[in-house]
Amino acid sequence: MSASARLVTTLAGPLESATAGFPGERCLPGRTLILQSDDTQLAAYDLAAALAGEASVTRFPLPWPRRYGTCTVSPGLDVAVFAGVHAVRAVDRRGATLWEVRHGCWEGSCRETHASFDEYADSRGHLYADSGSVVFSADGKLVWAHVRGPLAAGGGDPDVIEEWLVLDATDGTVLGRADTQTVAAGSGHVSHPDPGQMGLSVGEGQDGAPLLWGRWDGERLSVERIDDDRCLLAVSPSGEHFLTVTHYQELLSLHRVEDGSVVSELDAEEVIPDHPALDPNNDEPEVHWDYYGGFLDEHTVIAGTTEADEEYGTGRHWLVDVRDMRLLGEVTYPFPTSGVPNTLGDGSWYTIAEDTKELQVWRLADA
Repeated sequence: MSASARLVTTLAGPLESATAGFPGERCLPGRTLILQSDDTQLAAYDLAAALAGEASVTRFPLPWPRRYGTCTVSPGLDVAVFAGVHAVRAVDRRGATLWEVRHGCWEGSCRETHASFDEYADSRGHLYADSGSVVFSADGKLVWAHVRGPLAAGGGDPDVIEEWLVLDATDGTVLGRADTQTVAAGSGHVSHPDPGQMGLSVGEGQDGAPLLWGRWDGERLSVERIDDDRCLLAVSPSGEHFLTVTHYQELLSLHRVEDGSVVSELDAEEVIPDHPALDPNNDEPEVHWDYYGGFLDEHTVIAGTTEADEEYGTGRHWLVDVRDMRLLGEVTYPFPTSGVPNTLGDGSWYTIAEDTKELQVWRLADA
């Protein structure tokens, strides 16, 4: 069984720079933002406005080169926050610093608490530093940040290696903090519709992939460690469930947000058919889920096996009914696509054209 995809439109990314990275999305309740950065700036636009032909690109100068960390923008597109090697910094559209929270250096062998990027700009070791991540809450009032400890301002355990912070988005005040008990190579936040909840997926290389769930009640940050070996992919539109893939990518799983428990799982090797370009003499083909996937609606997930498929040819995307974790079939496209499917929060998803970095926006043909 297959499901046909219909091309809605093709959109240029926010930047036309030859050095720009691939675009990414930030899905919020009722709104989706498209982000892209190059070596000097972060740019973003509202997806709905772009689809209506009325996109206005907002730009923020980078406080340090793009490869030194991660970034995000506020729901109102008026503030950008950068999670760098030595600090979390919020800037306005002119690049002026609104606030900054300095923390321990993400370069593993460095014990300095840097005051500025200039202190390590010429250090080869810092060029390949580990990193944390940052994101605004759904209502834009909080910033959640995963940082290396200790904080320059003190106030916590000086021996904590990494912390999860809840910050006031207005001035950067640390409202809540918790020891993540992780040793990250990198991390990523996955937002929940409730501003007081957030998921954090931490990559520790071959050592594991801790998944943490945070809850902020206005006074205290409580953190639950859901699993030591699962990557968080997405939260359902209702906020009642979230989607994960195991560290070695064999199982796609649906969890309850309430307690983190697994509702159902889908094993790639049991349900994904052999790639049509597979050599018939290959009796041990490997297939696994990608580290990307998301909800088209409350009950339907789109996920890929593109990483495993690239050995044989075109990557494949799949629809899954999460009510009984049943494979509905392969998504077929009117022309070849590349990369993983990225959901946009409204039943659509996009792929990226490798040559132009344009967003190809899709819907199911019968939707």
